[in-house]
Amino acid sequence: MKKIALYTLLCFVLLMSCSKSSDENTTSGANTNLKAGNLLTTGASARDLLSNDNFDKLIIEIAYVAGFEPTFESISNFENFLLERTHKENIEFKFTSLSTPSEETLTLEEVVDLEEKNRTQYNNENTIAVYIYFADAPADGDDQDKGVVTLGAVYRNTSMVIYQSTVEDIANRSSFVTVADVETATLLHEFGHLFGLVNLSTQSVNDHEETKVNDQGVEEGTNHCNVEGCLMRSELEFGGSMLKQMEKNASKGLATIPDFDAECLLDLQKYGGR
Repeated sequence: MKKIALYTLLCFVLLMSCSKSSDENTTSGANTNLKAGNLLTTGASARDLLSNDNFDKLIIEIAYVAGFEPTFESISNFENFLLERTHKENIEFKFTSLSTPSEETLTLEEVVDLEEKNRTQYNNENTIAVYIYFADAPADGDDQDKGVVTLGAVYRNTSMVIYQSTVEDIANRSSFVTVADVETATLLHEFGHLFGLVNLSTQSVNDHEETKVNDQGVEEGTNHCNVEGCLMRSELEFGGSMLKQMEKNASKGLATIPDFDAECLLDLQKYGGR
């Protein structure tokens, strides 16, 4: 696997972790060989993350700009999620505080460059490594006037960015949903993409991919789930109905953060998850 009176955010269009892939490889020589397993397309390591067939240990490197670190609660929720949905029982978190890149916004290419400079953990023997960067700047292309914001994105098989400044800004607008809630939802949604959901280097058991018509008038998949209420929904209209649902759930004392629907769970089980 963020974000929200959230009734006050009806004007927001939430780009809930639009998955992107980067084929950039700026390494060379021996370093390329050592890092090759972490330079694949999004979803390519779904089975390795979900099962213990090739790796029985998971290390997650949390790199964050000082002052924009994730909450203890969201990391605890994240770990419980991984224990529940994967067969990994040996999970380690490594936290690294970084200086700000001093950018007003961050392009995905800049995020890739920052990973190249700062990432220290890569796949090794029985360990698979994931890198998550918590940024102090919003995504390039966000339009606050139109309410178009990005909370997070995945761009390789073990790489993810969380736009923490945006997460905090949105969460602070709500009286019911906390920063930890938004962080948790974003982390879980994005990790769902690393698991290969939906149709990212994987094939769904049953068709449940959301589609939309592109600028050329052609219907295409969005790599998000079309089942109402699922964690993997892509909420791009009306301010993000997922966020409204989170607040609605919170006001009723229900679980605030959405979960995978039955179709996504089938897909996880197909590739070695629980």
